[in-house]
Amino acid sequence: MASDKIRIKDIAERAGVSVGTVDRVLHERPNVSKSAREKVEKALEEMDYQPNMYAAALAYNKSYEFFCILPSHKNEAYWDEVEEGATNATQHRRDFGVSLHILYYERFSPASFTKTARECMKESPDGVIVVPSTLDATRQFTDKLHELHIPFILLDSYMPDLKPLAFYGQDSFQSGYYAARMMMLIASKEKEIMLMKLLKDGQVGSKQQMNRETGFRHYMIDHFPDVAITEVGLPWDKPECYEQILEKFFSTHPNVHHCITFNSKAHIVGEFLLKSNRRDVQIMGYDMVPKNAECVRQGSISFLVAQHAYMQGFACVCTLFDAIVMKKEVTPVNYMPIELLSRENIDFYRRTNLG
Repeated sequence: MASDKIRIKDIAERAGVSVGTVDRVLHERPNVSKSAREKVEKALEEMDYQPNMYAAALAYNKSYEFFCILPSHKNEAYWDEVEEGATNATQHRRDFGVSLHILYYERFSPASFTKTARECMKESPDGVIVVPSTLDATRQFTDKLHELHIPFILLDSYMPDLKPLAFYGQDSFQSGYYAARMMMLIASKEKEIMLMKLLKDGQVGSKQQMNRETGFRHYMIDHFPDVAITEVGLPWDKPECYEQILEKFFSTHPNVHHCITFNSKAHIVGEFLLKSNRRDVQIMGYDMVPKNAECVRQGSISFLVAQHAYMQGFACVCTLFDAIVMKKEVTPVNYMPIELLSRENIDFYRRTNLG
């Protein structure tokens, strides 16, 4: 008999107990003797009974409050797509009482992250999706989540020491290594490459960017040790300075024809090159944000490494749902595809709408 056709009455007859006893065992309620429980469990095993978890969750009529903690952003399509994916996954599960609340923190401020984390804790979340800040600031938050047995998922940057329920994002080191290999297919004769960074107080915006750069440099040391990598730092909060800094760099480095950046702002250099009509410099960047995509179409960005931001947000909510509501085991480490976009295929790149 198929498990979805097995009735509680069938189990009761097989175990030699009442229907009420079977119901209490299935729903883990008290007031069941040890011998009766063993009879029911034996009958369930013999009948290969698999409970309909979806039906049970619907019948339970409980609400679940999920929280997502992201860096604040203005018109930055990468995080917008993460939000859209998470929101749509929540809508798919609204019949189960799942709701999602999104909170923000300032990207370069551990204090802002700590403040936002405290706001989250005040709401007694059932599960949390978090884009990490610094390791210390994030650990203070996740230690409290562990103490309260609140599952959490790390998004974007993987910090295995924090022992998350799951992680979604790229293998950052491998991504940077791959980016270097792809770039050097067209830049193998170059003697110098520009590395553009967005900095605040000398720091980049995420551990993920640091790991990408590490992978990139490992490839270069292994295969092109004589190529100079010249860094150009752009101040995060002073966009009015970008044109002057870039003009000075390219004027004093006329033999630089390739640039790479590990954030989603390759378009800063791409738009400068288009404006100054420089056609002899190619850029590799990350993420198919609209401004990046337009530079790819116009030829100032040669390649983008994409990582399905929408899919990441969607999958995080699905994983919390499976673990918390459906009581399923989930896959702990989930690396996203490392995909290379160019002018020829960028218009065919679409997010994956998971069901």
